[in-house]
Amino acid sequence: MNKNRLEAFSDGVLAIIITIMILEIKAPESNSFESLKPLIPVFLSYVLSFIYVGIYWNNHHHIFQAVKQVNGSVLWGNLFLLFWLSLIPFATSWIGSQHFSAVPMSLYGFILFMCGLSYTRLLKKIIKLEGKDSLLAKVTEKDYKGKISLTLYLLGVLLSFVSVWISGLLYFAVALLWIVPNTRIEKQIIN
Repeated sequence: MNKNRLEAFSDGVLAIIITIMILEIKAPESNSFESLKPLIPVFLSYVLSFIYVGIYWNNHHHIFQAVKQVNGSVLWGNLFLLFWLSLIPFATSWIGSQHFSAVPMSLYGFILFMCGLSYTRLLKKIIKLEGKDSLLAKVTEKDYKGKISLTLYLLGVLLSFVSVWISGLLYFAVALLWIVPNTRIEKQIIN
């Protein structure tokens, strides 16, 4: 099957996810700078989630540059990823409105963990389809960032009940880890 419809659909879903997140930020009723102060946690949660959605969009784009075809299993794997990504606006709104309290932070981390897990599963489905000698298999064979990310997400979920600041720092650390996409894919495609 052609991969273009999968890419277009995924781009549309990710655009809607970002739109939903920004629509959750309500303008204050007052016209003073002081009225923006209560929105700081909401804005910070939006920024972190926007970065995450951007990272997934960027990496999704990169992996599908290396993919030649898709099948039903890849389509379902992609939908599984999009499902978990679509929950990010809910968790973003909740952690922002509850000022990063423990239960919302743990749910946010769980959703991030499931996004990471579903991304890893999608990669495996694509590699199974394209073969162990495929470009994607070669550039992702040592997926240290993926394993580290899943571990940090789980730690963040558990530690959210100890310190939401540590939990938040772990989620931010994973975002920093992924802010630069896998450049090995770009290098292989360009060469």
